[in-house]
Amino acid sequence: MKNVLLNEDQIQKKIRRIAFEIYEQNYNEKELCIIGIRHNGYELATHLSKSIKEISGINTIQCGLTMNKNKPLTQPIISDCELDFITGKTVILVDDVAHSGKTLMYALKPLMDKNPLKIQIAVLIDRKHKRFPITADYVGLLLSTGMHEMVHVQMGKELAAFVE
Repeated sequence: MKNVLLNEDQIQKKIRRIAFEIYEQNYNEKELCIIGIRHNGYELATHLSKSIKEISGINTIQCGLTMNKNKPLTQPIISDCELDFITGKTVILVDDVAHSGKTLMYALKPLMDKNPLKIQIAVLIDRKHKRFPITADYVGLLLSTGMHEMVHVQMGKELAAFVE
């Protein structure tokens, strides 16, 4: 049985609030690199990029990372673009749900290889079941769930977040 956590309007408001927080912490930047973990993290990154541009005028460059979230060492992490553009710049790494921190931890490796100025993490939902030393800088919803409950975010034409 699915229980709705966030409806479309609530998700839009959370995205806008996160965008304001990113701007407040990076108002002096001329450009931000927004890297989304495919698939939902990339969709969230697209919404964040748009909101950041609307509220601040800061230019954003967006890119996606594709990886095996369940077994990140079994396949290489693939970037949609050449990551050299992040050298010396501020990077916002985006995913839809943070659970154990494993996905975000592995996603950092290809970014760190390019020597960015700083990396910040934005997630729509943080479940706080950390097993890895990763903390999101920007969180839409902090959620206490059981370890066996699943949180799903639906991006695309309709936005929604569910727990089952």
